[in-house]
Amino acid sequence: MVIEEYKLVVVGDGGVGKSALTLRLIQNHFVEEYDPTIEDSYRKQVVIEGNTCLLDILDTAGQEEYSAMRDQYMRGGDGFLLVFAVNDTNSFQSIAAFRDQIMRCKDSDDVPMVMVCNKVDLPTKTVSLREIQSASQAYGIPFIQTSAKAGSNVEKAFHTLVLEVAKRRRAAGIKKKPKKRCCIQ
Repeated sequence: MVIEEYKLVVVGDGGVGKSALTLRLIQNHFVEEYDPTIEDSYRKQVVIEGNTCLLDILDTAGQEEYSAMRDQYMRGGDGFLLVFAVNDTNSFQSIAAFRDQIMRCKDSDDVPMVMVCNKVDLPTKTVSLREIQSASQAYGIPFIQTSAKAGSNVEKAFHTLVLEVAKRRRAAGIKKKPKKRCCIQ
């Protein structure tokens, strides 16, 4: 059995729910208290469209004081979740800078990315759906509305990113780090 590995990087401003999304996917658990992340790494094996995939997920620091670390993890990532909170206009505006930095670090304008609008369960929304759709279209990347708290569309966000990476790999004719595993039945 061949297992494809995907290095996914979760980026966005502090407090937008990057860790909450990641932990919801990995442990199906929502963390109420906010504890700023410096950098955490998680691995999870999933099946997406019949293919077994190993997700290597890097949950990054959103705080500006850790911005020096960004170039390094951006160079190593296969795909990126650009996360913002629907109740935080500044975090939405920061997505452009994250996107630009990723493209600069990867030296490419065709990097697999998915824009994630998190915290859609909250009653106060300062970023409109029209703004999100407009940015998604301008950047040429899909967007997904999620709630880490409710667990809605979290898996879909990560799986969509894996499919974006797989599509680019097929187009380039590359298979990244297949792992052969023995299966005894």
